Amino acid sequence: MSEPILTLTDQPTDTDENVIQGGLADYNALKTGYRDWRPLAALLRDPDTGETLGGMIGRTSYGLLFIDLVYLPETMRGHDIGSRLLQMMEEEGARRGCKSAFLLTITYQAPGFYERNGWTEFGRIACEPPGTARVFMTKTL
Repeated sequence: MSEPILTLTDQPTDTDENVIQGGLADYNALKTGYRDWRPLAALLRDPDTGETLGGMIGRTSYGLLFIDLVYLPETMRGHDIGSRLLQMMEEEGARRGCKSAFLLTITYQAPGFYERNGWTEFGRIACEPPGTARVFMTKTL
C-alpha cells in the first residue's frame, strides 16, 4: 500500500467535510449505539423579503446544545431580539433532550449578553488581538 498523502488547506470541499463529519458520526454511533446530531438555527428574517438578516446556528448532540455562530446587525441589537433567539435555541435544545448548552464567544463580542441570559463562564483562553480572550460559557437547560 502506498503512503497516504497529508494535505493542509484553508479550502476544504463539501466532500471533505462530509467525509470527516460522516466518519465521526459513524464512530460515535458505534461507541454509543445511536445517532442524534441535528442542526438547529433561530433566524432573523426581513418581514418584506424573507431574507435572512442574522440569527444563531448550532446543533444538538448527546444531550448538549452547541451554539456555534451568532450574528445580529447593529440596527437590530438592543431590541430583545438576541434574547428571544437565544431562548428559542435553548427551548428547542431542551425539547430535544439536552440538559446543558455550550458556546464560546470573545471578550469584545457578547459575554455580558450571555451572562444576562443565565449563562456562566467556565473558561477563558487569551487570543489575538492582545488583551482579548475566547470565553467558554455554559448553561443548564
